[in-house]
Amino acid sequence: MIKRLYCISFFILHFSFFITNNSFAQSAPKPYGALPSDRQLAWHELDMYGLVHFTPTTFENKEWGYGDANPAIFNPTEFDADKIVAAIKAGGLKGMIFVSKHHDGFCLFPSKTTDYNISKSPFRDGKGDMVKEFEQACRKAGLQFGVYCSPWDRNNARYGTYDYVNIYREQLKELYTNYGSLFMSWHDGANGGDGFYGGEKSTRKIDRSVYYGWDTTWAMTRKMQPMANIFSDIGWDVRWVGNESGYANETSWSTFTALPEKGYAIPGPGLSDYSINPIGTRGGTTWVPAECDVPLRKGWFYHPEEKGKVKTAEQLFQLYLKSVGRGANLDLGIAPDTRGLLDDEDVASLSGFGKLVENSFKNNLVKEGVMKASNTRSAPFGVSNLLDADRYSYWATADNITTPELIVTWDKEVEFDLIRLRENIKLGQRIGALEVDAMVDGKWQEVGAATSIGSCRIIPLKMPIKTKQLRLRITESPVCIALSEFGVFKKASL
Repeated sequence: MIKRLYCISFFILHFSFFITNNSFAQSAPKPYGALPSDRQLAWHELDMYGLVHFTPTTFENKEWGYGDANPAIFNPTEFDADKIVAAIKAGGLKGMIFVSKHHDGFCLFPSKTTDYNISKSPFRDGKGDMVKEFEQACRKAGLQFGVYCSPWDRNNARYGTYDYVNIYREQLKELYTNYGSLFMSWHDGANGGDGFYGGEKSTRKIDRSVYYGWDTTWAMTRKMQPMANIFSDIGWDVRWVGNESGYANETSWSTFTALPEKGYAIPGPGLSDYSINPIGTRGGTTWVPAECDVPLRKGWFYHPEEKGKVKTAEQLFQLYLKSVGRGANLDLGIAPDTRGLLDDEDVASLSGFGKLVENSFKNNLVKEGVMKASNTRSAPFGVSNLLDADRYSYWATADNITTPELIVTWDKEVEFDLIRLRENIKLGQRIGALEVDAMVDGKWQEVGAATSIGSCRIIPLKMPIKTKQLRLRITESPVCIALSEFGVFKKASL
């Protein structure tokens, strides 16, 4: 009996030593820096969504409505939300934001706050609700739904007074209450100027630093729509990238420290020093990733004279590489025509783009090879996690290993021209620089390099590479790495 107890004690002692000293016992890495919220994680997972502009401005063939359009002109007799949403989905977009009210002040829903709304138009015999039709079409298609309601209203007689701010908040409350869970509440910086305020052509100027009281407005958003990401110029959840051309900076941090222009305590749309928007802030105080917004056409609204000027599938793919491929999300402007449908050119471009992205990234060639890492934290954090399509499983290194290497070896040559990496952003944005080498003629040759990674980094190569061996070198990171994907792909043909 004593001998058996001794053996059990010996086993427990040595097993404890094994657990304490072996890599299997290592815990997960500690988070680094500012971290995304649950709503922001859900936003990152979308990658792309659309922003639909369709108001009386479409029927006026303008980019900005003045606020004086007769509601009777808004009568899209062939409108079909399901067809528009289907085209958006075919483009690979996973969500849609509808412009429920643009600067012209016309509400595309039967708002109780103003007579200048869709109920005064012939659409659906005055009983229509376009926000509802788009919302239902998105739910049916499996797309997320969000809204944009312009704070500037060129039609409302009370704009410029504090009564209007309450009206605007009531409009947001209607949108937050009647259209289900929203993934985004989108706001821009267009504020004040000339308009047709209550039938009077005049100019209204406001002090945008205090007029809207964004802290109060967005506190309401948080309460009523807790999963809605707030987009504005510098963002509470998502920031504007600083251009409307659809691309992020080569180095793009999701962490951000806002620099308001005049010391405003609560920066809002139009109140920021935008100089840091394209790049973000390494080690910033908050997690505020960038959105790259760009219209599919030349402008945000449909214009018949722009026939033949729709961005091609290839042009959209290049924007994808420079937006999603740099850790941002792509927000693509969609513009129905006066029928209430998308032009055939738009539909074809979206479809081609969706297929190009899907086919280019469906076959990760790393899965055909064998990966070996210079260091692995422990078995649960092994390199196999790089291949499971889970954004939050990851390869991690020991705490003191910040510049590891990973080598992939194939039995036969593979050809590729795209490299994709992701970090587990639940642990922060960690890696600051990396290089990729291919074995060419018996020597390592650098074929690609990048700085920030974050939720996604795509490195397009100048020309396709053929090799049997590839090496990833992390060259700068303040802490151990937490990489969730390493893939190489061959771009598909149109």
